[in-house]
Amino acid sequence: MPIDLFGSRPPTDVPLLHPEEQTFEQMLLGHRRQQLSRNLSIGTIEGRERVVRRFMETTNLYPWQWTLEHVDEFFADRREVHGNKRPTIRKYQDALSMFTDYISSPAYPWVSRCMELFGTHPVRVLDQWNMARHIQEAEHGGRRRPFRHHELQQFFDRADDEVDIIARRERKGWAHAFRDSTLFKLTYCFGLRRNEVRHLETFDFTRNPYATEFGRFGHLNVRFGKAMRGSDYKQRNVLAVFPWGSDIIEEWIERGLPLFDGGTSLFSSERRSLVSESALNTRFRQYRDDLGFGKDLTFHSLRHSYITHLIEMGLDPLFVQQQVGHEYASTTALYTGVSSDFRVRTIRSALDGMMSDALKHGLDE
Repeated sequence: MPIDLFGSRPPTDVPLLHPEEQTFEQMLLGHRRQQLSRNLSIGTIEGRERVVRRFMETTNLYPWQWTLEHVDEFFADRREVHGNKRPTIRKYQDALSMFTDYISSPAYPWVSRCMELFGTHPVRVLDQWNMARHIQEAEHGGRRRPFRHHELQQFFDRADDEVDIIARRERKGWAHAFRDSTLFKLTYCFGLRRNEVRHLETFDFTRNPYATEFGRFGHLNVRFGKAMRGSDYKQRNVLAVFPWGSDIIEEWIERGLPLFDGGTSLFSSERRSLVSESALNTRFRQYRDDLGFGKDLTFHSLRHSYITHLIEMGLDPLFVQQQVGHEYASTTALYTGVSSDFRVRTIRSALDGMMSDALKHGLDE
């Protein structure tokens, strides 16, 4: 008979047939309900449960038997044997930490229940001293960077050339090349993530009454922004900055979109589904490699470039932060990779200003 989750004891004359297994399953059920009450996504909850089960199966011990040594041994194995990278290690550690925090909390009955049944109780076995730190530069190993201006122009030219080459040779795939060329440009033009641009629909664009030069494409409502810790997608509003973006969208809607029967979806596949991430990655790598660029340029470099180039243009960092949907200014700073030319111009301007002020004060005296 399963244990009542919220504290009432089962009848004393009905013993638990498998107390360890039943208690463990009830812990998982309780943790699931706690996360649901926090409005976390089902996928996030199920992923965390899989990690907890994997840890239990690896150690062959139940949560009230776990120790710091078990945690250290498990993650040493994940790194040395399985070759897990930092993001995977962090995800596993976060899942285990939240679960052990839950079953160790005095707000829930698990400590007293385990003492009664097993003579011991669960404890927190993960904390800052044995968990990987979240440092974004280390997450991608320092291998990702923004496009330089001339590289970005070359990349877009290569995408346009592919469309022309296929059209001249009367080969299949012209519409797909046109779609991907437009998608790459809009990703940069509005500083989007890959999943954000894939989900765009025609009605996401509206006019900006304060910037009529962009026509009906002055404002973009991003509906599938990156979720925060398992919550629903985070929406944000992005204002158009580059006037050429309106022409790009207009041409695609008039010439390219009718070739795909994807309804209101801006970028769909021939199967009327969203264009796949793998297809976009393949196309991106093809153009990048054709141009001889290094692997430090990835699809996400388009977003990095948007942030970097806006900063170089002199736009307010807070405006840039809001455009890309970063909660903290420090995150935006990590994405910024201003060019050496920009730094030289900045220091030259500062030195010239200081010299001008010094001369002015000297003359005044």
